[in-house]
Amino acid sequence: MDQRAELSEFLRSRRARLKPEDVGLPDFGRRRRVPGLRREELAQLAGVSVAYYTRLEQGHGQNVSIEVLDSIARALRLSDTERDHLTHLAKPNPKKKRRAVRAAQKLRPQLQMLIDAMDGVPAFFVGRRMDILGWNRMACALLGDLAALPPQERNMARLVFLDPGARDLYLDWEGKALEVVSVLRLCAGCYPDDPQLSALVGELSVKSDEFRTLWAAHTVQEKGHGTKRLRHRLVGEMTLLYETLRLPDDPDVALVTYHAEPGSASEESLGLLAKWGVDEVPAPAIR
Repeated sequence: MDQRAELSEFLRSRRARLKPEDVGLPDFGRRRRVPGLRREELAQLAGVSVAYYTRLEQGHGQNVSIEVLDSIARALRLSDTERDHLTHLAKPNPKKKRRAVRAAQKLRPQLQMLIDAMDGVPAFFVGRRMDILGWNRMACALLGDLAALPPQERNMARLVFLDPGARDLYLDWEGKALEVVSVLRLCAGCYPDDPQLSALVGELSVKSDEFRTLWAAHTVQEKGHGTKRLRHRLVGEMTLLYETLRLPDDPDVALVTYHAEPGSASEESLGLLAKWGVDEVPAPAIR
């Protein structure tokens, strides 16, 4: 991916979402040719010259200091995740990134043993590009028989956008799709030279209009914790809580788990799903 273009488009998209009144600037009612703040307004808020900010927004961020990036992040009202993303785009570490991309991600056998022992809890590991690196029996019962997929198709973004069953499973499919794209966009900022990631983004952009639209918005976020409402074809609707736990020695790998509130109808449904197992659940229908 073109690092300069990514930096430029990200800054433009963040500037476009702000209005003068959002940042305490007067709006004299003059018609704006483009949405959001003007470059000179953003430069004023960040305490830099218009020429300096313009060069940065054109993708020339090689010599920018962390202090200036912090000032621009505050002016743009960036979240902590967006601020980190801006830093990755403006000041990448090429040697570190190239080493990381070349190294194939493998799951330690002990980690697979861990999730296999989590009886009744759907659990799986995701890596860079949202590849699914390992899963337990309950994850397959919930999401579909992952083992039946070819290794290159075991990817959460591919499942959400290319498997028709995902739209039935996630009651808020639009929210899930935005989450997936936002996490994938964050990964792209950290690993812009990853050819497999570029190929994945290209494939999804060609095959899914929704993905292409969401990708162009440059939204970034970490996958954290929350609630998902699901409609499973065997047990019906469930409200499940999810947690995302990154490995201390490999932050590019995260454990994702689902569980239900104790005593809830969703806990009962999850228990029924555990009894029926994977044999009743088809493999995802990736196109």
